[in-house]
Amino acid sequence: MPQVVEVLVPGGKATPGPPLGPAIGPLGLNVKQVVDRINEATKDFDGLPVPVKIIAKEDRTFDIEVGVPPVSALIKKELGLEKGSKATGREYVGDLTMEQVIKIAKIKQKQMLAYDLKAAVLEVLGTAVSMGVKVEGKHPKEVQQEIKEGKIEIPEE
Repeated sequence: MPQVVEVLVPGGKATPGPPLGPAIGPLGLNVKQVVDRINEATKDFDGLPVPVKIIAKEDRTFDIEVGVPPVSALIKKELGLEKGSKATGREYVGDLTMEQVIKIAKIKQKQMLAYDLKAAVLEVLGTAVSMGVKVEGKHPKEVQQEIKEGKIEIPEE
């Protein structure tokens, strides 16, 4: 029976220390090989928290499945932020372009419940609301409304 370990690691910067080492050490896997494979697979998400699944097989081989960082982490990366606003609605910490919102939606779409890119974009805008991030100078809810009314076109992929 394969054993599965799920961890959140910094993209491209996993180490044999916690949370990885203690989680996979008991499985009898070569920790260095696992760390190297994870870092290679997550290097595009440099420093962002990335969910990773390690599937350990009985013959001591393993597979890894790399998830996508949370939308909030992708927004912070796009804007170079440390964290979101403490006073959302009153204090704004950044301003995304519509292109950045669409880019994040495309990265995250496979993990979302969204049926299409438009729905994924609306989800990203919802996260922007909770983080205190504007979109092209407007409140994200206003942008959501404009998309729903057809004033802003989202290209279908």
